[in-house]
Amino acid sequence: MVKRLILILTVSAVLNIPLFSQNVSRDDVLYDIVRKKGQAEVIISSISEQALNYITGKLSVASVKDGKVHIILSPRTIEWFISQRYDYEIIERIEAKGVSVPADIEESMEWETYPSYTQYDSIMKKFSADYPSLADIDTIGTSINGKLVLAVKVSDSADIDEDEPEVFLTSSMHGDETGGFILMLHLADFLLKNYPGNARVKNIVDNLEIWINPLANPDGMYRTGNTISSPTRFNANGVDLNRNFPDSEEPGKIPEKETADMTDFLRRHRFVLSVNFHSGAEVVNYPWDRWFRLHADNDWFYRISRNYADTVHKYSVPGYMTFLDNGVTNGYDWYKVNGGRQDFVTYELQGREVTIELDDDYITPLNQLGPLWNYNWRSLLGYIENALYGIHGKVYSALTSVPVAARIFIPQHDKDNSNVYSDSLTGRFVRLIEPGTWDLLFTAGGYRDLLLTDVTVEDDQAADIDVKMYPEINPVDTTDTAFPVLYPNPAGTFIKAVLPERQYGRINVSIFTSSGVKISDYNTNYDKGFPVYIDVTGFSGGVYTVIFTNTASGIKDKGRFVVLRR
Repeated sequence: MVKRLILILTVSAVLNIPLFSQNVSRDDVLYDIVRKKGQAEVIISSISEQALNYITGKLSVASVKDGKVHIILSPRTIEWFISQRYDYEIIERIEAKGVSVPADIEESMEWETYPSYTQYDSIMKKFSADYPSLADIDTIGTSINGKLVLAVKVSDSADIDEDEPEVFLTSSMHGDETGGFILMLHLADFLLKNYPGNARVKNIVDNLEIWINPLANPDGMYRTGNTISSPTRFNANGVDLNRNFPDSEEPGKIPEKETADMTDFLRRHRFVLSVNFHSGAEVVNYPWDRWFRLHADNDWFYRISRNYADTVHKYSVPGYMTFLDNGVTNGYDWYKVNGGRQDFVTYELQGREVTIELDDDYITPLNQLGPLWNYNWRSLLGYIENALYGIHGKVYSALTSVPVAARIFIPQHDKDNSNVYSDSLTGRFVRLIEPGTWDLLFTAGGYRDLLLTDVTVEDDQAADIDVKMYPEINPVDTTDTAFPVLYPNPAGTFIKAVLPERQYGRINVSIFTSSGVKISDYNTNYDKGFPVYIDVTGFSGGVYTVIFTNTASGIKDKGRFVVLRR
């Protein structure tokens, strides 16, 4: 892709550089850039992984390339950054000329320009007006300055809440990353125009509910008014929204309004599959961002990310989306991020989300908007289609056929909340998983546990199953207790833990041998009616102590169990 000119200003703390007067320091220049543009980009080099992880918890790191850490400073963070006395370079990006506003909606919808905010609002409304049965507009919330955060739902019966898997695509949480904004508008237009003439599009739209949010941070993108001029990464409060989501490593984080609205929206829908789009690099990034350990479905995440990038390579110019592992990376392998949305969705909501960086340029030049679409649209369809595969099923009572809200857990596989839940109203669930043969354990308050074995998943196919659960009289699982109840105890495979109400929410589970050696330490959720499962298949025979700690309150509860081995 055609790249813009980047001017790197390296200013020595000791020597005077002719670029500035002798009375102007490097820090003064940085302050002036932030004051005028709302942000500044700097580079620091040659730091350790420990130092990098510290910085990512304090500042908005945009990328790490060739050993250089690219940081975007806002009015909220510049003071702290300067106080740390890092040796840094200032990057001034010379913006491409001609980022002009299209004359009307028709020109906007050629997708080769950036619309004004009012034109964007009109385009979204036009989708539902032109395709009333296929498109429905919803408001996720509003920005601090009152701009709407909009989403368009595309489905064969868009005005009805159908019993179908939901997929979410969203862009531009960072307001100065603009390519995804147009890409998402173009995608919505493409799906609507090509239904029902395109069989692939029709299959997607008929079997899924697709939600598209082109612009998650309107105050950042339209910082100076109704047109895109000097957009910023941050919201109106100078906060990086993609560092602002709930995070177990940063309890007590106060969400911005945009984050709170988006979090509520995500919790209501519990999307099976989602993706958020950015710029500043060209790579598909998958969980985890905040942890060194791998997700239980790491192989699945790598495969869908690899498929996205490889498809892009077939239709793009050489060199596009080849960063890191030829266009794919595990998030933590690149650099650590706390408070990111993909980890919140994947951990807290048991969803599956990746982050796709579309362009090395933050602001994609106008003449590259068309190529950006041509490179990515087939990959976008392929990504959405992932929601059609894996294990699809319904859980209901064997006696009454009433839907059952059950926890679906894959023994000796699931960890870190990678399990899923069936919907309480419909009993439906989707478990995205690598092809293979899997055992599924179903648990629900008031019902007997059910282990369904040898469920076969084939590549790019859905395994459809119906699950009948039988009620249990006076089950231990639903018993109110003032202390942990562990059963069966002794055990050889799994132990279930029913905890006091004070442990509801996110908990830490730490397990110790009789000699005091910690052998397991992980976080999970404890929800009413769903006991905590402790997998002891890899434990030696003996007595163990388990400590449950509520991560919000710090309250601890202790129990003991015995593992039997023959």
